[in-house]
Amino acid sequence: MNNAYGLLEVQEANLRVLKEIDRICEKYRIGYVLDAGTLLGAVRHGGFIPWDDDADVVMTRNAWEAFRKVAPRELPEGMSLLFPDSFDGGRRFYDFTPRIIYEFSRRRKPDGETAYYEEKLNHLWVDIFILDRLPDNPAAAKTLILRHKALYLLAMGHRQKLDMKKYTAVQKLPVFGGSTAGKAVSMRAVFGLQDRLAKKYNRKKTACWYYSNYDPGYIDIRLKDEWVTERTRIRFEDTTLSIPAHYDEVLTCIYGDYMKLPPKEQRVPSHGSTEIQIYG
Repeated sequence: MNNAYGLLEVQEANLRVLKEIDRICEKYRIGYVLDAGTLLGAVRHGGFIPWDDDADVVMTRNAWEAFRKVAPRELPEGMSLLFPDSFDGGRRFYDFTPRIIYEFSRRRKPDGETAYYEEKLNHLWVDIFILDRLPDNPAAAKTLILRHKALYLLAMGHRQKLDMKKYTAVQKLPVFGGSTAGKAVSMRAVFGLQDRLAKKYNRKKTACWYYSNYDPGYIDIRLKDEWVTERTRIRFEDTTLSIPAHYDEVLTCIYGDYMKLPPKEQRVPSHGSTEIQIYG
């Protein structure tokens, strides 16, 4: 099907990807759960948030390592696993998030940015967020998060471009300074540092987990151990998918009063383009 931004078609494509993730994880007994707005949609709407145009899942580090090994051979034609260091041999940066790409789609007409990322991101996708252990020591935890934020700022120096208008006056200086300094640092080195930093405390059971590949605006979110390790299933559109058993605590931690609908003017797609096309 070829369409100019049909939200229902976009959600149908995202649902196909979610079903494949669920199938693979069930087959290999890999733990995953819906995350962010997709989890919110599951609980509040029984499926996608009506105006949402993307999808997210989250896994612990061990689950992700298992998934990345089997997914490439399990995913059907038209879906592929894309790693953060997949652009120009790891020399370019978009973010630290792996994703399942739905190849039978196009977000917009090719341009300088899509070319910079080798057209690999000019598709619909489902984000895969990763949870790692946060140290129990408050000072160590704070230092860990600050180091992640610093690495992200350096990595931004390897993006195709930065739109400084997106940032507040307080944010502009660190974004400009960090990204400028980052141009002198190999992106391959940054990827390596980020990976080692994320895994640093995983050998010991701690009280909380954190999203090690979130962007700086969300990396401060902390999830208690039982919120992460206990899962259940819920109706999602025409299927059932995995969510945290403690979904109320998780959603409250992320959104606060998550059952309250946003104002009508905010009920619009946040990640899409009016040029999105779906081919199958």
